[in-house]
Amino acid sequence: MFKVLLVEDEEMIRKGLRFTFDWVGADCIVVGEAENGEDGLRQIQALRPDVVIVDVNMPLMDGITMIERSVDEANCSYIILSGYDEFRLAKEAIRLGVTEYLLKPLEQEQLLAALNRAKSQVEMKRQYAAMKTAGNGSGESLQASVVKLPGKSSRYVSKMIQYVQEHYAEKIGIKDLVEKLEVSATYLNQKFKSETTYTFNDFLNRYRIQKAMELLQRSDEKVYAIAADVGYKDYKYFIAIFKKYAGCTPSYYQENFGRGAKESGDSKD
Repeated sequence: MFKVLLVEDEEMIRKGLRFTFDWVGADCIVVGEAENGEDGLRQIQALRPDVVIVDVNMPLMDGITMIERSVDEANCSYIILSGYDEFRLAKEAIRLGVTEYLLKPLEQEQLLAALNRAKSQVEMKRQYAAMKTAGNGSGESLQASVVKLPGKSSRYVSKMIQYVQEHYAEKIGIKDLVEKLEVSATYLNQKFKSETTYTFNDFLNRYRIQKAMELLQRSDEKVYAIAADVGYKDYKYFIAIFKKYAGCTPSYYQENFGRGAKESGDSKD
């Protein structure tokens, strides 16, 4: 999984990116958010993301300055977002080695294509780092150091993520994976946390909420029914978890971003 950091001052856009895009399907996981360049710089240093998606115009520190100050020490790829097409910024982005320069509003296909290119760049950087680490060793040891990336331990994490994708609508927990993978819960939790920055339960909740948001956007189903569809039998608990991750209630989200809101907007045109 590739770790992604979102740096965007507009909360609606930032939350939209986080919860309406299929990150897991793109082999990515969002490890953090920042609302300005200064906070973004701190999180790059703390979280060590593989890919940073950053807006150009932000308070305190703009996106270009943030990249300039982090590019030498951070081993990641950058995708720039901008609300307008400006050649000067594009040139500056290219000079800094930015993978992509995307214009808002962003299409899902554009972001996926940009992420794929960013991931390829990250892989190249990893291989280069592995070669530097191997130094003057034999060709066999150098090949082994590259082939081991991202490491044998990722097999467990991949299985855990796959299990969530396939069973999120059911009552599941880390104990199910202990029996399935024949490894202790402590070991699985440690591995999952080290590779994704999330606990297993946190990731499960985030994935369920992402699926709930997808249903709230395209379905007229009642909120309590959607809660059950994504694995929450306790409706009040679902409301609390949804507000924690989405920043609003599911009813508010459905009213403002659901099919009814879109149809109302279309009728005004």
